[in-house]
Amino acid sequence: MEQAFATAVQLARQLRARRAGSRELLEYYLDRIDRYNPALNAVVAMDVAGARAAADEADRELARGGATGPLHGVPMTVKESFDVAGLPTTWGAPALRGNVARRAAEAVRRLQSAGAIVFGKTNVPLMLADWQCANELYGVTTNPWDPARTPGGSSGGSAAALAAGLTGFEFGSDIGGSLRVPAHFCGVYSHKPTWGIVPVSGHGLGPGPATDVSVCGPMGRGTADLELGLRLTAGAEGAEARGWSLRLPPCPRARIADFRVAVLLDAPQAEVDAPVRDAIEGVARFLAGEGAEVSFDARPAIDFAGVARDATLLIRGAQSARLPDGEYERQRRRREAAAIDDDNHEAAYARAIAATHREWLGAHARRHAMQQAWDDFFSRWDVLLCPPASTIAFRHDRVPPRHLRLVPVNGRPRPSIEQVFWAGLAGIAYLPATVAPAGRSPEGLPTGVQIVGPRHGDLTCIALARWLEAGFRGFEPPPGMK
Repeated sequence: MEQAFATAVQLARQLRARRAGSRELLEYYLDRIDRYNPALNAVVAMDVAGARAAADEADRELARGGATGPLHGVPMTVKESFDVAGLPTTWGAPALRGNVARRAAEAVRRLQSAGAIVFGKTNVPLMLADWQCANELYGVTTNPWDPARTPGGSSGGSAAALAAGLTGFEFGSDIGGSLRVPAHFCGVYSHKPTWGIVPVSGHGLGPGPATDVSVCGPMGRGTADLELGLRLTAGAEGAEARGWSLRLPPCPRARIADFRVAVLLDAPQAEVDAPVRDAIEGVARFLAGEGAEVSFDARPAIDFAGVARDATLLIRGAQSARLPDGEYERQRRRREAAAIDDDNHEAAYARAIAATHREWLGAHARRHAMQQAWDDFFSRWDVLLCPPASTIAFRHDRVPPRHLRLVPVNGRPRPSIEQVFWAGLAGIAYLPATVAPAGRSPEGLPTGVQIVGPRHGDLTCIALARWLEAGFRGFEPPPGMK
């Protein structure tokens, strides 16, 4: 495969076999960035001199026969929200333009320790709070499949850079679909890990504890990259590493025919557009044809309407600490003014931002009940297939507030914000989820499938994605990027 669209695992193999050099690969990606990034605006910050020095040293180390890590010499980028020494971490906020990191985030450090050369950072929406990818500091990122459309968010620059062949590997984050939606919109792979297994220190705007629901995870052009990225970054850090170590169970199925697969194609809380639904049904039919046990009726014993409500409370509540004091106070007043039975998004958002601790504890208790129901469900089924989002990549639309934006679903306008249901379904219960390419829309745009598994069943999700990659559909470059 052409180097632009090779996986990180393939690139590392080329380097170890001396079929390419690290500096050669770096220059190759820099040249593609010169050609394609002005239109895409996916890569927004780079340390070219530092990367060239690191690549030269990686080549010398390999020539000396020194020990090499599994990503030795592979050039990669990471989401702008991760600290990388010498590069700005702004989350797209102009006020943070001068916030230059002194050290790497822990996950980035682990990738660098494995030999990766982090040469740049990729664009995000302001404060990571949108499924579009635009901010006043860096501008708008477009989708490599159609520049009129968003690549998704908040790891939108990451997905666009991978799809366009501007980088060898990527690493992003997810609280409300931020790994999964961009992968779905851009036709690449991503893995949202079980909550808490990948360190998040250095992914933030200052020191602090891990944020509820939020995770960090790998993105790539193949499933091998997801598994390698997860294995390299997962595990305890700091004081916790003195007391416990992570052991993710292997996938229990040796053959695709042994899988037990439940399928959820639609939900009244977030109606799914036909091309997305049809692609996932196609995945399910393929698996059934390969001998897997497939059910379109199996469901966990959870209240989906409750999932939609608690996704807002838990996700927005977790993000409330990032809000300026003035905005928090505005939402608190809005909450007080709203009627108890007012269930529109603005009222729900205000109640989530200004929730009392008792209200959060109630949602946390309901989450615990959900987790028990999911555990029972996954005792009978290995994975659940469902949409990553209700639609394919939609057109850029940044004028109204996010909750007022409409997208076409089966020919009718629907609020785009309701699609967060598909992110929250796995996210608020701390479940792992892999997104893999599933098909194309009538317009030729990519659509993906979300593979949800039990807590700490990360390798099972990735394993099924690998079977699909081998026999059903894998990564395909956008036509204009070859």
